[in-house]
Amino acid sequence: MDARSSLFRGLRASASGMAAERTRIDTVAKNLANAQVTSMPDGSGPYRRQLVRFSTVMSRELGRRAEPIGVRVDGLQPDLATPLVRVHEPGHPDADAEGIVTYPNVNATSEMADLITAVRAYESNANAAESFVRMAERALRLAQ
Repeated sequence: MDARSSLFRGLRASASGMAAERTRIDTVAKNLANAQVTSMPDGSGPYRRQLVRFSTVMSRELGRRAEPIGVRVDGLQPDLATPLVRVHEPGHPDADAEGIVTYPNVNATSEMADLITAVRAYESNANAAESFVRMAERALRLAQ
């Protein structure tokens, strides 16, 4: 890896973290927006909470040990571990023959907690990127 490439490694890591956390923030917003959707347009039943899958991006240098250089979003997956909520509401249009309505497995409290941690992680990556830029500016001033 040449000197310029290694110089910006920290900035790339922060940028990849910011992009990943942005996806997580968007997913939490989508989950909250669909928290009361009992019937999806495709007929698949109630909305299922979505989870973001992350993975580590590793460096690929010949003759050197692979090192983590960032994070990426591998995709979204439905939360199949958390059960859907079943409520007795006989007058609801999506109620079954017994008057039971199946609601999404979205818990607003846990979604808000996820949102707070995602925003804080985003801010941390933004602060790290900003610190890198300030250090680079100082180094350029010293080199003049």
